[in-house]
Amino acid sequence: MNSSIIQLLVLAAIAVFLILRLRGVLGTREGFEKPAVTRAEPANRIGRPDFDVIEGGPDLDITDYVEDGSDDAKALAAMKRVDPSFNVSEFLGGARGAYEMILMAFENGDLDSILPFISEDVYEAFASVVDERQRQNLSVEANFIGISDMTLVDAQFDEITKEGEVSIRFKAEMTSVVRNAAGEVVEGSVKEIKRMKDTWTFARKMDADDPNWRLVATGE
Repeated sequence: MNSSIIQLLVLAAIAVFLILRLRGVLGTREGFEKPAVTRAEPANRIGRPDFDVIEGGPDLDITDYVEDGSDDAKALAAMKRVDPSFNVSEFLGGARGAYEMILMAFENGDLDSILPFISEDVYEAFASVVDERQRQNLSVEANFIGISDMTLVDAQFDEITKEGEVSIRFKAEMTSVVRNAAGEVVEGSVKEIKRMKDTWTFARKMDADDPNWRLVATGE
């Protein structure tokens, strides 16, 4: 065997080696495959699978907060059928913010700022207290600390009027001081933390263009 043939065999062996090495490193592709894309997990999804609703299965957006098959769950599901954009988790997040906003507006006597978010009955009840404070020349200094717990306790839906109602029990903390015209403290203390338990009911017509829920009832 002459030297030229030996050189060709050596080069062929090297070429085969390089091809196999490249295939092992890069893998193979057929056609015009799109590159792999990894979907980032949403920041607000913790300990859940990659889906919220399995066809024929429970809606986790509902069953995370009320018992599956309960009257509350059926009412929430009915709200979703009328307004597919309704999301229980998002609603509760909004209710958390609304609680602080409405409570502090009441404490500060600034009811005009919350008119779109409270019913006429609630406005009148709040206004009577604010007016009485003003009549006695009392002022309130309030500081909202935070909500320690909130629980969805009731949900109702009227098939005729398409109005949904959701009641939430809040546990919150704040400080509140009432002063007279002379600046003297007549109630409360800046150092005393006031622990509150409130059950608020929010309502909305689910087929309405207005997305705002309104506070329609308050209680303990």
